Order: sequence, then structure tokens, then C-alpha cells
Amino acid sequence: MSKPNQPQQINIKIDEQVGEGIYANFFVITNSPSEFIIDCGRILPGVPGGKIYTRVLCTPSHAKQLLQLLEKNINTFESQFGEIKVQGMQENKPVGFKPEQ
Repeated sequence: MSKPNQPQQINIKIDEQVGEGIYANFFVITNSPSEFIIDCGRILPGVPGGKIYTRVLCTPSHAKQLLQLLEKNINTFESQFGEIKVQGMQENKPVGFKPEQ
């Protein structure tokens, strides 16, 4: 029996096919009041259309935990390797008016 406030060890298993992973380069996220649906798909040059390869369903609480884990991992990555540039996204440049001098 575990003691109160002591973390429990959880054994996680992953089968070989899942462990190989699936490459995704686009994501569609929708939600209802009770769940988030994350579709992971792929679009390839010269191939018409795209295809969803996996769908993940989770509670809003788990979706927020995923967001926090992604933020933490991206921050760690960028501190080691530099900022991740996203194509098509404008840099943080002022838009519109220039301040008076």
C-alpha cells in the first residue's frame, strides 16, 4: 500500500506499431463542453487533399495539461536550439502607426 502524498508508479506499455509513430503536418482541433477532439493528419505536395491518420479525444482538463506540456517542452527545446520559426507567421513587428520622435 502506498503512503499518502507519495506518487504512485504507473507502468506504461506501447505496442510496436504505435511506437513507430505517425508523421503529421496539420491538425484540426474541435471541442464540445465535455471533450476536445484532436485530428492529426498529413498533406503532401503534389497529392490532392489530405488525410487524417489519428484522432485523440480527451477532456478539457487533459487538453489543458497537453497544452502546458507542449509549452514546457517547446521552451526547453528553444532554450537549447533557438527559436522555432513558423513559416507564414509574421514576426513581432509593430503594425500600423510609427511612434512620434
